[in-house]
Amino acid sequence: MPVTIKSSREIALMREAGKRLAEVHTRLRDVIEPGISTKEIDRLGREMIEGMGCIPSFLNYNGYPASICVSVNDEVVHGIPSEDVILQEGDIVSLDAGLIYEGYHADAARTHGVGTVSPQAKQLMNVTRQSFFEGVRFAREGNHLHDISNAIDAYIRRFGYTAVRDLVGHGIGSQLHEDPQIPNFTQRRKGPMLKAGMTLAVEPMINIGRPDVEWLDDDWTVVTEDGTLSAHYENTILITDGEPEIFTLELCEQ
Repeated sequence: MPVTIKSSREIALMREAGKRLAEVHTRLRDVIEPGISTKEIDRLGREMIEGMGCIPSFLNYNGYPASICVSVNDEVVHGIPSEDVILQEGDIVSLDAGLIYEGYHADAARTHGVGTVSPQAKQLMNVTRQSFFEGVRFAREGNHLHDISNAIDAYIRRFGYTAVRDLVGHGIGSQLHEDPQIPNFTQRRKGPMLKAGMTLAVEPMINIGRPDVEWLDDDWTVVTEDGTLSAHYENTILITDGEPEIFTLELCEQ
């Protein structure tokens, strides 16, 4: 399917959706501490989203049973929250959240350290976050989609990391997942040309070890095959005729 170009009305709604989701992430960051269950994080996230008059994008999406994907340590994405999973000092935890505002989606992910984490874990989180910004430098009208992919991969490889290949970013708008798919690893082809009005969810998923992943028996939770740490960072962005606009960036990051 062709990549949709959003109208000014749609962009305004997505901008507001992104602003609200950024606030959810800011508030969830402040509750991350040893002793909290991943189920409690999900409960709080759903409460925040619905309290803003929005709908959680993920709840019951293709059967996913929660509002916030909470993935710990070697879990890459789509971890299912549980009362039995309690965050421990030194863990890293990825929170992937989405919401619907007036029919339009925003999607964003952050990886946080729980208490004091190892230098190895801290570097992984920092590099994963920065890889997003390295890629988004190329998210400009007239460039090609895979300029983003290639820049992400080139950056993380400097640290010996790998990008997950089985999962990618995506277009976003009135649907949570729209065309195009956005790989986080080097592509031989250029991909479609970027045009003002495209809205994309760019989301590096980066492993310390090999890029291979597997799905657990719950059919949702994706883990690194070699058991090494993984981090995830995502924002919803708008292609413009100049610098891209990042809808889901918290005030503390702007």
